[in-house]
Amino acid sequence: MERQDRQGRGAGALNQPTAPIETDALIVGAGPVGLFLAFQLGLLEISCHIVDALPAAGGQCVALYGHKPIYDIPGTPVTSGRELAQSLLQQVAPFKPQFHFGEQVATMARQDDGRLLMTTSAGTSFLAKTVFIAAGVGAFVPKRIAIEDIGRFEGQSLFYHPDSLDRFAGQAVVVNGGDDIALETAIALVATARQVTLVHRRDGFQADEAIVASMRALVAAGKLAFRVGQPTAFDGKQLQITTPDATTVDLPLDALVACLGISPRLGPIADWGLELERKQVPVDTEKYETRERGVFAVGDINTYPGKKKLIVCGFHEATLAAWGATAIVFPGKAVPLQYTTTSTRLHELLGVTVPR
Repeated sequence: MERQDRQGRGAGALNQPTAPIETDALIVGAGPVGLFLAFQLGLLEISCHIVDALPAAGGQCVALYGHKPIYDIPGTPVTSGRELAQSLLQQVAPFKPQFHFGEQVATMARQDDGRLLMTTSAGTSFLAKTVFIAAGVGAFVPKRIAIEDIGRFEGQSLFYHPDSLDRFAGQAVVVNGGDDIALETAIALVATARQVTLVHRRDGFQADEAIVASMRALVAAGKLAFRVGQPTAFDGKQLQITTPDATTVDLPLDALVACLGISPRLGPIADWGLELERKQVPVDTEKYETRERGVFAVGDINTYPGKKKLIVCGFHEATLAAWGATAIVFPGKAVPLQYTTTSTRLHELLGVTVPR
């Protein structure tokens, strides 16, 4: 693995990075497995930061099937991707993990003291004693609008899955997309934007029926415009769409918000020097550690004999990986196994009072 000095000036490092954030653990991925891993680390009094390329927690569980029912979470007869993510966020809240959304971990390099220097696409850097890859099948990144050279408008008048809609108050906004997030974004903007137009390639949506009904009610009331068509040109001030009958329509705007779904990319993980098997990381089944000391992989990103890509299996992997980190974070210290039912120390950490 390539070595870099403390300022991260090795090959491939980001230019002029800020001082690294020092942490016991860095989790790459804020999906259900990453969130439960943070909880398990908290029980072991291991501090952590969490980085995710998406603008909010939940990973593919929220982005791909946020409203669809999930029936195989232990003790929970039925939940949804969003509800599961919210429950896990509530569960881990006592440990106050630090989140870094909208960033993708770009580089990893071993330091002379054994720690790992990680840098992100946003220029954030971390010095971590341990690293946990919980990135599913890779980083989920927004699908882009297929118009040549449209990328130069990103962050100015073009936005993909923005984490806040406050910036669009009083503006004319066009929302492009047809899933839950696209419709929810258009509906939410009606309250603050001057004008909102939803654009989708057809008059049919891959969204929850209740959300579609809310959208159509706003259209019927004249509060939300809806146009069927495909974006074919954009100059930063207006979007040209081509309708199903091959006519073109120009939509003046202040901002174009694209919610076209997300797609997985293994991305920089492939360049970290880790051994890969069919785009997955081999691990042992004792600690779910990779063949790189202190680097663990849990969830869909890893592989081992008998691997099953289920959330419940990821929870098991996260638990053993957290325990595996104790030998590195607390060298020479025997960490006792404690139970949340009886341990006064765990009750203190969780901020709960258990009746005697």
